[in-house]
Amino acid sequence: MPPSARAGVDRRWFSQQALCGLGALLVGGLGGAAPAMAMGANEGRAAESPQAAGILRIVRQRMAVDHLRAVIVRVTIDGREVVTEAMGESMTGVPATKDMHFRNGAVALSYVATLLLQLVDGNRVSLDDKLSRWLPEIPNADRVTLGQLARMTSGYRDYVIGNDAFNQASLANPFRPFSVQELLAFADLKTLLYEPGTSWNYAHTNYVLLGLALERITGQTMPVLMQERIFTPLDLRHTRDPGGTPAIAPPVLHAFSSERRQTLGIPAGTRFYEESTYWNPSWTITRGAVQFTTIHDMATSAEAIGTGRLLSPQSHRLQIAPTLRGFGRPIEGCATCATLGDFYTYGIGIVLSGPWLLQNPLFSGQAGVMAYLPSKKIAIAVAVTFDEGAFDSSGAYCNSADDIFRAIGAQLAPEESPPVRGPARGKC
Repeated sequence: MPPSARAGVDRRWFSQQALCGLGALLVGGLGGAAPAMAMGANEGRAAESPQAAGILRIVRQRMAVDHLRAVIVRVTIDGREVVTEAMGESMTGVPATKDMHFRNGAVALSYVATLLLQLVDGNRVSLDDKLSRWLPEIPNADRVTLGQLARMTSGYRDYVIGNDAFNQASLANPFRPFSVQELLAFADLKTLLYEPGTSWNYAHTNYVLLGLALERITGQTMPVLMQERIFTPLDLRHTRDPGGTPAIAPPVLHAFSSERRQTLGIPAGTRFYEESTYWNPSWTITRGAVQFTTIHDMATSAEAIGTGRLLSPQSHRLQIAPTLRGFGRPIEGCATCATLGDFYTYGIGIVLSGPWLLQNPLFSGQAGVMAYLPSKKIAIAVAVTFDEGAFDSSGAYCNSADDIFRAIGAQLAPEESPPVRGPARGKC
């Protein structure tokens, strides 16, 4: 994850806020901005329980403080709904609703990792298998294992974070589609940051390669694997890959952003805020896993990944084990190399933050969180979009969905509260 908690021109990516906790360790057609406290079409009725009322108070407070345009939230305990609500506006005059679709970004990493572990359960592969067994054409594939890709310990460089050439290309034309080959070309696969397995760095590159390997191993495309092995067994009816396009099924939660300010050379004193809903997300993850979802499906995914519903007990324990806590080190020239700690530790396609399991995407003017606390069986799903005031003078912004999740988690499980950033970590 990135060295800062803020999404900016050279730090844009889909799961940025989670690495924010490592910050101390790593060095148009808008019709006006929507009011942060605008009430959604589903909000305004009396809360059904004190827990629900407390959650909605948190959301309202964060909307005002963080300048949020819309928030959709769902919380369940042991599969039973505590609250599902939408607040604010999707577009000016169009209330956000609970059934709106939005991009899920890094949530799909958990699906990809689950696919890999299912193949381990079926004795099709081992995490110790070398990538060269299926992708011999990839540089250094004979040195890197599938498990190292999945844990982000391969040593491959990221093609997004800290890559000025890629960020200039993607932000100059956010509608541009990127092929897998183009993404890997930006990654410089011939040069590893460290000997595989000896340190850690977040790199989108790892899961692009892992997706390609899964297709070679199974002889099936990622969309087919996702549908047959993830969406159907979990009954995720509203989560889809739109076939390599930036399409999102209606109804859509629209997003807006100021993050291209520096790329376009717009002075800090000049207002700049544009719709980003249909920016092409092909750069975010492996092909076939660039998805949109709903708050219900995201909460279902939090519970399913958190309990290992699709895996053997052994593989589930492996996926969520804090093996890498205290592992890794900063490396000069690597924006995401760090020592993992309690706030953020990587499992296998899942983030461990204290006792919580999560993913928290942030990109293209939208953010989200899916989180699960195994001991209390609490699932939290949050999706947010941002008002103009959320962006600083450089166009940077924070993952407010992550802040909302941590506040809700602290209220529902005070003895197992999600870790929070210390003062040294800054605003976000």
